[in-house]
Amino acid sequence: MKKSLLSALTLTLLGITAAPVQAAWEALPEVAPAPKDNPTTPAKVELGKMLYMDPRLSSTGTVSCNSCHNVMEGGDDSRPVSMGVNGKTGGRSAPSVWNAAFYSVQFWDGRVNLLEDQAKGPMTNPVEMGAPNHDHVMAKIRAIPGYQASFEKAFGKDSMTIENTAKAIAAFERTLITPNSAYDRYVKGDKKAMTAQQVQGMKTFAEVGCNSCHSGANFSGPKMPVGQGFYATFPTFTDNKYSKQYDLMADKGRQEATGKAADAHKFRVPTLRNITDTAPYFHNGSVNDLSEAVRVMAKTQLNKDLSDKQVADIVAFLGALTGPYPEITMPRLPATAGTSLVGARE
Repeated sequence: MKKSLLSALTLTLLGITAAPVQAAWEALPEVAPAPKDNPTTPAKVELGKMLYMDPRLSSTGTVSCNSCHNVMEGGDDSRPVSMGVNGKTGGRSAPSVWNAAFYSVQFWDGRVNLLEDQAKGPMTNPVEMGAPNHDHVMAKIRAIPGYQASFEKAFGKDSMTIENTAKAIAAFERTLITPNSAYDRYVKGDKKAMTAQQVQGMKTFAEVGCNSCHSGANFSGPKMPVGQGFYATFPTFTDNKYSKQYDLMADKGRQEATGKAADAHKFRVPTLRNITDTAPYFHNGSVNDLSEAVRVMAKTQLNKDLSDKQVADIVAFLGALTGPYPEITMPRLPATAGTSLVGARE
């Protein structure tokens, strides 16, 4: 299939700081990659699922990883910005955890590389889970007798550390992938997997230039080495109604992590997989409608005004990127007999 790809020079002018996109339509792998020092095992996944769901890791006992990245839904929390401990809210929309295993960097600004690093961040963020430090988190976990056996099964004796806590959560998150969407089946040869409008939308997606950023199997850019993120300036074109209407210039993006002026308004290119289930859209959750998000992206990133038909076709194609979610059973969390980690007075 003929693809509409931007030249390396044009990519540079658009502020895309990575190699040119790959030309082929790619299906999502059936298994997510894992680092050599943290191979995925059933014991780690089961422990990680418990820790992911356990709000007792937060300072107030009210916020878990799942609070903001709800795996029983689209992997986010359907809010413009998430709510953490004591009703505090952050400045960015929670990205979906589904298929996050295929990113080469984590967070909107790419400030850490691996899911293991990402898992530790919210625990001590004063707006998110609010623990004063990781020692405080581990003291709580060690005070729950039932966790010891699960850690030993996953990592061996004397293994209740913050590093292994993060490894277990990351192992669970690497099972949160959604291959075999209608799009995946189509590119593997099942030409009846997508509707005629979805096929047309796929062509329009390429012709308009959406795949200059949203390429690769995860539609988040080409596969990159771990730590080398795929970033784009957003918005690239600012002389339009959308930049002001949706306050797109307020967040400095990666510059806030690196302190470099050259990184201003650069964001990791997010996946488009399951995007039908992750409204509201963009780093600030400012757009609540997928059709509007497509129009905004076309104008701010490609300086193009799309027709209603083009928008409808692209939205139909994006629907084909939503894959079947694996069944997740809620874990039984270990209890603390006769006492609470969050007492009446602390």
